[in-house]
Amino acid sequence: MYIKRAIEDTIRQISRTFPVLLVTGPRQVGKTTLLKHLAEPGRKYVTLDDPAARFLARTDPSLFMQRYHPPVIIDEIQHAPEILPYIKMNVDRSGNKGDFWLTGSQIFHTMKNVSESLAGRVGIVNLLGLSNSEIDGIPSEPFTASPQRLLDRTKTAKRASSAQIYERIFRGGLPALYADTTINLETFYSSYIDSYLKRDIRDLIQIADEMSFYKFMLAVAARTARPVNYDELARDAEITAPTAKRWLSILVSSQLIVLLQPYHNNALKRIVKMPLLHFLDTGLCAHLLRWGSPETLERSAVADQFFESWVFSEIYKSYLNAGRRPPVFYYRDKDQKEIDLLLLQDGTLYPIEIKKSASPGKAAIKHFKALEPATKPERHGEPEQYRLAIGTGAVICFARDLLPIDENNWAVPAWLI
Repeated sequence: MYIKRAIEDTIRQISRTFPVLLVTGPRQVGKTTLLKHLAEPGRKYVTLDDPAARFLARTDPSLFMQRYHPPVIIDEIQHAPEILPYIKMNVDRSGNKGDFWLTGSQIFHTMKNVSESLAGRVGIVNLLGLSNSEIDGIPSEPFTASPQRLLDRTKTAKRASSAQIYERIFRGGLPALYADTTINLETFYSSYIDSYLKRDIRDLIQIADEMSFYKFMLAVAARTARPVNYDELARDAEITAPTAKRWLSILVSSQLIVLLQPYHNNALKRIVKMPLLHFLDTGLCAHLLRWGSPETLERSAVADQFFESWVFSEIYKSYLNAGRRPPVFYYRDKDQKEIDLLLLQDGTLYPIEIKKSASPGKAAIKHFKALEPATKPERHGEPEQYRLAIGTGAVICFARDLLPIDENNWAVPAWLI
């Protein structure tokens, strides 16, 4: 069963703009299925997971290009970077838009090779797991806290209880788990992690014992929605701090996690500069930490962390699927004032808190005032061009309906994002 993806229009637009389209993303997020669904009649397909095709691409790229001439989908391009110069020659000669559709799972290697070989000729999109909107089959658009947008969305969004939200959090967003809901989650995720360690990590860091990296992944999963502390990660994973930093960058490059940067403004001088870590697939995170059911996860001490990372991931995907760079930050200062998420758009900061509560009050938005110096930079010895506005704020929570907290801030049900 094919699930319509919100990124389809973005892919069509990029294919009309560039000779080469590259779709990157973690394993099993549906890159190949998506491109095959969108392919016009006559577009050929080849996967470099096939040993024969991979051997031909590596040893005789010219013959490979004759055999698989455009328009073509080339799957898992990272396995044969030798063909990239030949793709470049082909698109320079023909000038056709959308001739080559490529996919790649190892974004670290893929992006380095593609950026060097196809600069100016390739449009890149990042595909993650299914969003809540895609699972529910409703339209998706970049999240904003605009009251009118939220009110309009109440007409199409599907209501969900906290138990139903935690079922989504626990299952994660990989399409196979929704195409067949009878799949055993433990078996599925165990196989997923094994493939990642043996096929991706072994190549990237050349370690003999993948279990060292697995132990590191466990330490990272336990810190989802928490600031990064490399010394603590290193201690728990029994590695050095420089190794922890390098391995964390691999998880970022693999698009399994995001390091959310703190918002910095010269008028906001007491900012904590540690990034905030978010697992992008909460199902994978839950499996790593051995949670056995959505019910036990919802009652656990880490329920807040998982809810925060799930909300972040939904908002993050809403921008990627529209072909936009997510304008996301967080705020924490040395006085322990924290705002879970900031959206920065057109000179305006939109503060967002994420609370596992059904009825958040004004206490939930008390730290929004910490942003006020950014609206008056001249009072803090900074030029006026640093001035920002503070937009409508939101508390994303388990409220039953969209309700105002005050004249500038709203309680937003999680099912509405």
